[in-house]
Amino acid sequence: QVQLVESGGGLVQPGGSLRLSCAASGNIASVSTMGWYRQTPGNQRELVATIARGGDTNHATSVKGRFTISRENAKNTVYLQMNSLKPEDTAVYYCNADVAGPSDLLYTNFWGQGTQVTVSS
Repeated sequence: QVQLVESGGGLVQPGGSLRLSCAASGNIASVSTMGWYRQTPGNQRELVATIARGGDTNHATSVKGRFTISRENAKNTVYLQMNSLKPEDTAVYYCNADVAGPSDLLYTNFWGQGTQVTVSS
């Protein structure tokens, strides 16, 4: 089985920074696209940023210039550097990844358990 384990969330003041990490572990042959999504109570989960295995990135308009997604393929890990945080960035942040197992090399989509980010003074 595959697990995505997030870390790095917490409470930060407006204008501050946080770095989220997410490591994929388990029965893995390859990890394709990885990404971060966020969700607030009563709202749908929304895309924050994605990164392809080769490094191509896509960032939501609301976070462009403030957040940066990156990854370390050797560690099956994705990061989200969040700068100039605003109260409206407060949400549960979820890691997402397309993972192929060694037995069939078919990609399956997995989610992490989520990590809370709170931006408040």
